[in-house]
Amino acid sequence: MKRLRFGPARTVVVFYAITVTIGTLLLALPFTTSGEGKAAFGTALFTAASATCITGMSPVDVATYWNPVGHVVILLLVQAGGLGIVTLSARLLQLLHGRMGIEGTLAAQADSHTDSPAHARSMIRVIVRFYLLLEALLAVLLTLRLRFSYGESTGRAAWEGVFHAVSAVNNAGFTLYTQGAAKFAGDPWVLAMLCGGVFIGGLGYPVWFELMRRRRPKQWSMHTRLTVYGSVILFLVGLAAFLAFESHNPATLGPLGFTDTLWNSIGGAVFPRTAGFNTVDYTQVRPETMAINYVLMFIGGGSAGTSGGIKVSTFFLLGAVIISEVRGEPQARVGRRAIPTAVQRQALTVALLGVGTVMVGMIVILTLSKQPMQLVLFETISAFSTTGLSTGLTGLLPEAAHFVLIALMFIGRVGTMTVGTALAMRRSKRRYQLPEEFPIVG
Repeated sequence: MKRLRFGPARTVVVFYAITVTIGTLLLALPFTTSGEGKAAFGTALFTAASATCITGMSPVDVATYWNPVGHVVILLLVQAGGLGIVTLSARLLQLLHGRMGIEGTLAAQADSHTDSPAHARSMIRVIVRFYLLLEALLAVLLTLRLRFSYGESTGRAAWEGVFHAVSAVNNAGFTLYTQGAAKFAGDPWVLAMLCGGVFIGGLGYPVWFELMRRRRPKQWSMHTRLTVYGSVILFLVGLAAFLAFESHNPATLGPLGFTDTLWNSIGGAVFPRTAGFNTVDYTQVRPETMAINYVLMFIGGGSAGTSGGIKVSTFFLLGAVIISEVRGEPQARVGRRAIPTAVQRQALTVALLGVGTVMVGMIVILTLSKQPMQLVLFETISAFSTTGLSTGLTGLLPEAAHFVLIALMFIGRVGTMTVGTALAMRRSKRRYQLPEEFPIVG
């Protein structure tokens, strides 16, 4: 029993720590950089952590600082971090299912009535194939576009197509261009491909598996309802905000035509959901846009996917609890299903730990750097949520602040999942009830 409770969370942490270590050693070798000599240890560590935690932040220009060998290492780290978290979370969810005995909460567990190793291996194979197929399809489409619309050679187009497909599906946000995704600000086709890869990869495999089996919304589980409807709401809010605040901003979308403005706004609504592609300079966006991005980045995407943040289901589950409390309902519910008290406490714990982590990180970086709080908060949330969007502040921070961002990326990638799973698994039954007391709230 002890192994079941503590083993999975420890496995996730160890997996990521080992991967970051290997990536750091590889990137610190002299033949991975474009210039003479080798990368500084801090730069190699930051890049390896960012790639493994599928964040996309970097203290250097990834496109020019690293040579093709370095880019291959980064790509492999992104793939390991993305598929690693998905397959490990699949295993954790299977253990969670076997421990709690809740049938049908997630589509990935719908057919899992046992916790046998054979079934675990079968499930993980399906998940890996799903993501690899998605990456391959996106890579082919990007390669064709780069080859015939941008005049790239076949080899170069194929490499860029594969790199950006893996980066998009895994919500990493790394690019091979100095200007980032802004290179495609006037190309709706590429923007649509990147947005599609980010959205599908970040929604989470449990949702996609359930959508394939249960196409009628009435048949969806609570998790799928929260994730799908919540993702649509956040997308529409982000799109409306980006259009409202940036369409007339001469430093961002103002000079663009209607079609380009619309597609860049769609990117502005999708990419902050834990994929650090940027089609505009975030140092030039309006304060309202930056504030909306704080929220979108912190919430993140779907559970058991390649996205980060506290997760859409966590945020909207807490919203459902608030609505039920305001209405004076005896049970918090979503649709015709009540939310167990243990799940409510779990969601509240994950959210408040996230808030606390961001606040501590921001205060430490402010102390170390003396930079404006608005920019530091943006960078801090981006690191914790593994979004990777940056105002360019990362490269200006002292090395000590880089280690804080590394810690935030690591905690954001593995912390919320391991904390949530550990809380769900550590369900103990008391043989007695304590007397209740009602403190003043509010």
